[in-house]
Formats: sequence, structure tokens, C-alpha cells
Amino acid sequence: MATLHLLRHGQASFGNENYDTLSARGWEQGRVLGAWLAGKVDPALVVGGSMQRHRETIAALAEGFGAPLPDMQVMAGFNEFDHRQIISRYRPQWADPRVMARDLAAVPTPARAFQQVFVQSLQRWVSGTHDGEYAEPWCQFKRRVLTAFAQLMDRAEGADVLVATSGGPITVVVQHLLALPDSRALALNEVIANTSVTRVLYSGDRSSLAVFNNYSHLEAADASLVTFR
Repeated sequence: MATLHLLRHGQASFGNENYDTLSARGWEQGRVLGAWLAGKVDPALVVGGSMQRHRETIAALAEGFGAPLPDMQVMAGFNEFDHRQIISRYRPQWADPRVMARDLAAVPTPARAFQQVFVQSLQRWVSGTHDGEYAEPWCQFKRRVLTAFAQLMDRAEGADVLVATSGGPITVVVQHLLALPDSRALALNEVIANTSVTRVLYSGDRSSLAVFNNYSHLEAADASLVTFR
């Protein structure tokens, strides 16, 4: 069986005007991942979503890999959901990033406070009771990701593939493979580390989960590189 390696992007630039770019730590996470993958995989295909953090993760990975990789081909179906819209539908005042930054700066643990709001925002989105308020409801997001997943297996034709994507699409693929309810899928989404590797074995239209959320390469290099947001 061949393998799809679903790679969550490196740490993005939370709190910056352009979130969709890797932080300095995110670039280093990508290089460490590339060095770890070198000698372990020989991908015939590299794909990713169309987001900047996906492209930059592959660029950082290539630096660490130390050998030529196929050019990344874009499959927008592996893009992340719009977290800004999802949060602002739950907490409308946070549609203004300055207000969000002010509110978070006023609490002792900003990262924990943000995570609590983020989880509650996702629960509202996934509930299905407010679908009309979102440009892409949860059910449509899942359909989009799983369509891309099926298309990639057809396109790869039994080759090993690297896929640069985000926590949301990885969650949906794992939920599909394990037949998990939405509540369990949300719990998975909370623990997917930046540049973690989730491996899916596939043959034809058959697929199975082999590894979920492996970030041992970061722990071995420098534990401070392990991030989840």
C-alpha cells in the first residue's frame, strides 16, 4: 500500500496582521520535519492547499530535506476553514482584531483564553444550527475536504505523497477513516501539533489510518518547537 503523509503546517503568525505566514519557529519546525523525513520517504507527488502557510511549510521542509522534491501542486480542497469568521460569529466584537488583542492582553493567560473561545466557536459552527451564518458551514467543509482526499488518492495512483495542509482537513480525514462523531473530531482538532505527521495507507479506493499526529521529530530536536497554535 502507498502512503499519504498529511502534514500540518508550521506555526503561523498569530497576532500579526498577516496570520497566513509562518513564524520564525514555524520555519524551523518545517526544516526539522524535512531533515527527519529525509531517507524515510521518497515522494512522487507533493501537494498542498493554496494558503501561504502551506507553501512556506513545503519550502522549509525542502530546506531540511536536502534533496530535490517535486514541485508542490495546489489542491485548494485541503485549505483550512475560515477561523476568523467562525470566531466572529460566536463573539462578534472580535471581528475587529484590535478588540480581540485588547481583550486577550487583559487576562493572565491569553493563549488559554483564546483557546477557550476558539473551541466554543467551533462547537457553534459544527452544531449545524447556525449554518446560514457561515460562508462555508461545517457540512460543506467536510464535503470539500473529503472530495479532495478522494481525488488525491485517484490522482496519486499508488505513489507516496506529501500533503501540506491544516488541522481542520486532517481532522476531517481522520474522522472519516475512524467513523467518529463530530464531538470526537473536535477533540482531535485541539491536539494536532504544527508540522505533525498523520499517515494514511491507501490502495485504490481503500484507505486506513496508520499514524496520527506524530511530532516526535520536534521533541527529539528541541521540545520548545512543539506548538499547537
